[in-house]
Amino acid sequence: MKNIIKSIAAALLMIVSLSSFVKGSFNPLKDKSSADVMIAYAEAVTAGNYMFNKYLFTDDFEYENVANKLVLKKRNYIKLIESNKGLKFNCTTNYQILDQTGKSCIAKVTMDFNHFQRVDLVTLKLTDNGWKISKVVTTYP
Repeated sequence: MKNIIKSIAAALLMIVSLSSFVKGSFNPLKDKSSADVMIAYAEAVTAGNYMFNKYLFTDDFEYENVANKLVLKKRNYIKLIESNKGLKFNCTTNYQILDQTGKSCIAKVTMDFNHFQRVDLVTLKLTDNGWKISKVVTTYP
C-alpha cells in the first residue's frame, strides 16, 4: 500500500512539473524581423490568413480608417480581419519599410485594386516578444 501511494505521488509530481513547461506561450513571430511581421500583416489583410493575428498587434493597438473615421482597438480589428478568413483580395500588394530606428519602425503597405488604391501606414515597435504593430492608419489616395 505504501508503494502505491509513493507511485501515485511521484506520478502527480511528474505531471505537475511537466505541465509547467507547457504553460509558456509560443510566439512564432518573436525572433522575426520587422519585414517578416509586415509580410504576415499583409497576408492577414489581403489573403485572409489570420494564423498570426494574436502575435501581430500590441495590447494597445489602434486601427484608424481616415475615409470613414472608423477607429478600432485590437480585439475588434482582429475580429474584422478574421471575418475575412480565406477571402483573397484581387489586388497587387507591396510594402516598404520607410524608417527603422532603434525599437521603432514605420512601414507602408500599398494595395492596388483595379480602380482604387488602399494605403496602410503601419507603426511597429520592438517589444520583449518581438516586433509588433501598434497602429495602422488606412487611407485611399
